[in-house]
Amino acid sequence: MKKILTVGVIAMSLLACNTNPLLDQPNTPYGVPAFNKIQLDHYLPAFEAAIAEQQAEVSAIVNNPDEPTFENTIVALDRTGMLLERVQGVFFNVLEADGNDEMNEIAEKVYPMLSALNDGIILNDSLFQRVKFVYDQREQLGLNPEQMRLVTETYKSFANNGANLPEDKKERLKAINEELSLLSLQFGNNVVAETNSEDVKRFITDEALLAGLPESAKAAAAEEAAAAGHPGEWLFTPKRTSFTPVLQYCENRELRKQLLMDYTTRANHDNDHDNKAVIIREMELRIEKAQLFGYDNAADYILADCMAKNHQTVDAFLQSVWAPSLEAAKREAAALQQLLDQDMPGEKLQPWDWWYYAEKLRKAKYALDEEELKPYFELSNVRMGAFGVATKLYGLQFEQLKNMPVYNPDVEVFKVTDAEGELVGILYTDYFPRAGKRPGAWMNNILPQYIDAEGVDHRPVIINVGNFNKPTAGNPSLLSMDDVETLFHEFGHALHGLMSKAHYKSLSGTNTPRDFVELPSQFMENYAYEPEVLKTYAFHYQTGEVIPDELIEKINKAGKFNQGFVTTELLSASILDMDFHELTSAEGLDVNAFEKASLDKMGMIDEIIVRYRPTFYNHIFTTGYEAGYYSYTWAAVLDADAFAAFKETGDLFDAETAKRFRHLLEQGGTRDAQELYIEFRGKEADPNNLLRRKGFIE
Repeated sequence: MKKILTVGVIAMSLLACNTNPLLDQPNTPYGVPAFNKIQLDHYLPAFEAAIAEQQAEVSAIVNNPDEPTFENTIVALDRTGMLLERVQGVFFNVLEADGNDEMNEIAEKVYPMLSALNDGIILNDSLFQRVKFVYDQREQLGLNPEQMRLVTETYKSFANNGANLPEDKKERLKAINEELSLLSLQFGNNVVAETNSEDVKRFITDEALLAGLPESAKAAAAEEAAAAGHPGEWLFTPKRTSFTPVLQYCENRELRKQLLMDYTTRANHDNDHDNKAVIIREMELRIEKAQLFGYDNAADYILADCMAKNHQTVDAFLQSVWAPSLEAAKREAAALQQLLDQDMPGEKLQPWDWWYYAEKLRKAKYALDEEELKPYFELSNVRMGAFGVATKLYGLQFEQLKNMPVYNPDVEVFKVTDAEGELVGILYTDYFPRAGKRPGAWMNNILPQYIDAEGVDHRPVIINVGNFNKPTAGNPSLLSMDDVETLFHEFGHALHGLMSKAHYKSLSGTNTPRDFVELPSQFMENYAYEPEVLKTYAFHYQTGEVIPDELIEKINKAGKFNQGFVTTELLSASILDMDFHELTSAEGLDVNAFEKASLDKMGMIDEIIVRYRPTFYNHIFTTGYEAGYYSYTWAAVLDADAFAAFKETGDLFDAETAKRFRHLLEQGGTRDAQELYIEFRGKEADPNNLLRRKGFIE
């Protein structure tokens, strides 16, 4: 029987006597990080020690007098940096979810250190020659598919990051990488600063201005105001949990406009936190970097390692979905304009009107009011529903662990086991907004999965992070429909990481092409509102009543409602991303003018604002999705087709189909993504399944 090791046990003999909890083997359940013992002054020394250890490990490979082999070069390289994985897994997760000025200062020191480490490995010619030696002989080595993938991906990681460049270009590449890492940090910090700025804290003193706003939203805003030293008032900010209810329900048009503009103009005020100059410099460097490798633009350099391969493929794909979505959005805008005409004849529908009148139309057309649904979507119950889907599909079990070390009291921890009781991994959840947390929702590794040389399976530690409504004095955390889908989405990413069965950490879990990695997450969204799933988690938080059939019927009838808006908002951001990264020069780039020209070219209607305007577009200027935001729609084609495979059996949890999909998840990046999908489905994905789901075609 394969040996299973508790999470995160790694050899640290060189550091056994160190008192830094990031470097010591943690004396914690399942070997999770000792968050309760980690202090700010531990981070920098831990990074220094971990970087030094990886440099020593790499030097040992370079200086090995034996002829390069798969084991002594390719596998040995994959196994370097285990200590650094632990340190980074803690620091960057806390920085994103519970950061502060002191951590930002540490990050400003750490980013250049990590950039230099990476460049020192990738641009080490002696190391590359060993890798190339194995790569050139790969067909004669009798490697299995996973081993062949590791050799190929290792070689590509060197070649695509400068190993074949002449020395002068290597030096320039190092400088570019270091500057880009700092610009990325600056961009993200500026967005957080603008989101938390005193200038966009809107205190309301007259309750009449909040007419139409649900009592739950008012209660949350009142608690926020009291916490900010303004008892008896209501506070609204550019955080989605704060302003979204206002956009949906508040009758006050001016307040809706003010809050939407606060959100969509972040880091675009020509102040110390303005991101336009950061964007211009990032684009200059990305274009220069791509051209070092012989590409005309950053998009083609980035996409060469994705399923799409080049910008022409992405552009054609986006246009194929853009046309029907825009036509649907225009029809929706016309319907909303009719409602607006009843209230304010002669006024034109504006972006701050869309959510408000869409909510009115949904209620009129489908008798569906989101506020009627929220009492059934209590956070812990929704999470239980997502867990239940994983149990029925894959046999996974979830046990909450108490008294675990966490970095914030809001964090909860779960032990995940399989049907035989074997450890699958540890899952952290952190769902509530706070001042130091970046906007949005995400999944990360705290520790990756891999199998070591002794056959010991190191199981992963995974985290899901969100920004959902915090409980108030009178109510628990109640989720919107969008929040429910987000929770299921990020949990799908978590399952991809948790169920990984790779031998090598660089191929495990979510280490896949970016236009494939969203498949597992978006696949899970399909289950959120299926009637048989809703009945397992949608219980009224006050009465315990299961959601009634008439509400489920309303949800399903409204399932295709407003999809033109949803898809157009998303695709416009994807096209804007591609337009930026298809630039061959950033000379004279005016960010706001470029955005307008891009939206005009695609025919974007005035009633919709692109989902992410450039100055707060974290996905492409901070988190590594540059020339990759299209992947959400690319993966949507895959997820709609994958879910259709279950629908075709007549059983949402068909055991044989679930077994094949689980196999796909377990493979991580060990196989070609397209090959994996065709193996699961028996054919390529049919794009019409997505268009039918959205109601764009019959």
